[in-house]
Amino acid sequence: MLTEQAGTEVLKRCFLAAGLAVVEHHPLHVAGKVIHLDGFDPQRGVGYEYLTSEAGDREELTPIVISELEARMRNGEFFILLIDEAEVESAASLEHAAEHFLRVIGMKGRLIRP
Repeated sequence: MLTEQAGTEVLKRCFLAAGLAVVEHHPLHVAGKVIHLDGFDPQRGVGYEYLTSEAGDREELTPIVISELEARMRNGEFFILLIDEAEVESAASLEHAAEHFLRVIGMKGRLIRP
């Protein structure tokens, strides 16, 4: 399992390599509250959140918040890689998940500069 810092460093590196302009701790209004994503490119609407107990993410990203995020992603409003530390075995597995997500987002045309 990776720490919050180690996980977000991996994700930031992958998203920057894909040409995204990552804003760290980006605020997003969801389900009547403001959450802070680990990284988000507001122009392209693409970001990431590495959920860890260390950062208290489960208190902020409640099931209601996650449900609204997923609904808004289905509507194409934005695309956020939500990945739980429990699903990550190593930096390499996190990088693999990020690269897969970015390939899918690229096929949707979200990596093209606006």
